[in-house]
Amino acid sequence: MKKSNIVLIGMPGSGKSTVGIILAKQVTKRFLDTDLLIQNMAGTSLQSIVNNQGHMALREIEERALLSVKCKNHVIATGGSAAYSEPAMLHLKKHGTVVFLQTSLNELKRRIHNYETRGLAKRPDQSFQDLFEERESLYRKYAEITVESSNLTQDQVCDEIIEKLCP
Repeated sequence: MKKSNIVLIGMPGSGKSTVGIILAKQVTKRFLDTDLLIQNMAGTSLQSIVNNQGHMALREIEERALLSVKCKNHVIATGGSAAYSEPAMLHLKKHGTVVFLQTSLNELKRRIHNYETRGLAKRPDQSFQDLFEERESLYRKYAEITVESSNLTQDQVCDEIIEKLCP
């Protein structure tokens, strides 16, 4: 069975949502942002979930949301913590090619100014660097295609994804 979805994974600030919208237009697919799906399912913001229930609750809600995704011909932008859930990643991989938007720590720090209030599934005492190091190996584990996006424009990232998908 041919995989019809393109699943974007990577750190917060790597451009998954923005690249996803542009990519969906270019490859004529629908776009799904799983962070918005989580917020709609929970009826509240990601940060509110973290504040009131803790980061592990956000990961559990995210896993349920990802496992509920049953679509074809979509570009799916996942939350940065999607890779913590092996069942969810294997589910997404069944119908989609997983693309890791790899971005350097320095570039992510340059792009993200709201680290503490962004609604991240991280331990309260966890630094951005710790989070980056912890997640990097998970992203590599699931990625079928990796695009180093630190020094590319969003359009260039899309071009590279398309090129790697259709060599």
